Amino acid sequence: MSPAEHNPTTIYDYKVLLFDLDGVVTPTADLHRQAWRELFSEFFARHGAKPYEEQDYFDYLDGRSRAEGVAALLTSRNIEVPEGSPDDDPSADTIYGMGERKNKMFRKLLDMGMVPYPGTLRLLDALKNAENAPRVAIVSSSKNAHAVLEAAGLQDRFELVVDGNVAQEKGLAAKPEPDTYLYAAQQLGVEPREAVVLEDAVSGVASGKKGGFGAVVGVNRGAGSAALLENGATSTVDDLAELL
Repeated sequence: MSPAEHNPTTIYDYKVLLFDLDGVVTPTADLHRQAWRELFSEFFARHGAKPYEEQDYFDYLDGRSRAEGVAALLTSRNIEVPEGSPDDDPSADTIYGMGERKNKMFRKLLDMGMVPYPGTLRLLDALKNAENAPRVAIVSSSKNAHAVLEAAGLQDRFELVVDGNVAQEKGLAAKPEPDTYLYAAQQLGVEPREAVVLEDAVSGVASGKKGGFGAVVGVNRGAGSAALLENGATSTVDDLAELL
């Protein structure tokens, strides 16, 4: 990989930084991966399907809404279940029920505490103390974004949070569509070219590219720099402290 791929244009050239949450600001992606693993390992074993693999998370679940992720992974195993409704009980074997079951597992893990990535915290501290620093916002597919930020002690660091609840309320398409990022930019009064998207998911960098943002920084937390670059990242880093 060339050095240029790890040295994006300085973030201070932009007006707004739009952070994905899970896997970029906090290691909640690890909790999501664990919850998904527990859910599908049991479900696939019960249905005699090909066992759940870690790559399934990156291929079908990462960055997507719960319902879309469940549907995509079940399709990969040729398993059909009813779609159900958002009110389904977590015990129901429906698209929405399974999503709620996973969320119940995730919230149980989250209750044990959350520590943000040190490099991300260093970047946020530097931005807080700098003059003419870009504004910062969260754009996450998760409906637990506020709970995660509170658990990490970061609730007051971001002036705007566009999460899964906002997306549902406003009818915004999930990543890899750019709708949530475009909505955040609009709310902050900037053009997409004036903002940077920071994402660890393939679907997330794809949404940044599709939205025409000024830069899309891929944060490699396991998806792989090559995959992030191929799907829309204009540069990659292994840690956000590299942007300092």
